[in-house]
Amino acid sequence: MEIKVIAFDADDTLWVNEPYFRETETAFCQLLESFMPLHSAERALLQTEIKNLPLYGYGIKGFTLSMVETALTISEGHIKAAAIGRILELGKELLARPIELLEGVEDVLLALKERYRLVVATKGDLLDQERKMKNSGIDHHFHHIEIMSDKGVRDYRKLVRHLDIAPEHFLMVGNSLKSDVLPVLELGGHAIHVPYHTTWAHEVVEDTIDHPNFRAVTGIADILPLLS
Repeated sequence: MEIKVIAFDADDTLWVNEPYFRETETAFCQLLESFMPLHSAERALLQTEIKNLPLYGYGIKGFTLSMVETALTISEGHIKAAAIGRILELGKELLARPIELLEGVEDVLLALKERYRLVVATKGDLLDQERKMKNSGIDHHFHHIEIMSDKGVRDYRKLVRHLDIAPEHFLMVGNSLKSDVLPVLELGGHAIHVPYHTTWAHEVVEDTIDHPNFRAVTGIADILPLLS
């Protein structure tokens, strides 16, 4: 691999993210238990989130608005104002969660930063992702930080043009096959999948990937031998 730039996804690749969403989702569904069973409320919330992605994009703020909308829909408008207030509190608590770096992340960045340009390529709410990058304590390792509204082929093409490199010199490292691997391979770049034990249902793909530019590892430290 003639790699010049290595891009890292942020949420659940550099630091913990999805488990916090799942904890908030559980608290939300428990709040609505008098209206609907937990598993049904969970499914209704996911449907609302996906429907709202073109409007709100990815991130905690859109997730919170989707929780409010789902609560109003499930309760047919009968949910109490105090419960809506609690949902808003859940969203604020999610925004305030501390950053917990995943094991091995900083060692990997230190090992690679002298040989490659390192960037972050993550999607989500701009203000929230900027806050997380600042609080992570690892932002100084990166040449560039790109907060994307989505991660499709067009989005990655725009990024590699901005970085002034050819796709074949670009490597993406991330936990999502859908967002971090498939579009990069389609573009002509390289991708390494670092799976995380919890994945948002919307990001799950069942495809088996057979591509010369694709690698899969069990942990982020396992990318180092591939780049030696």
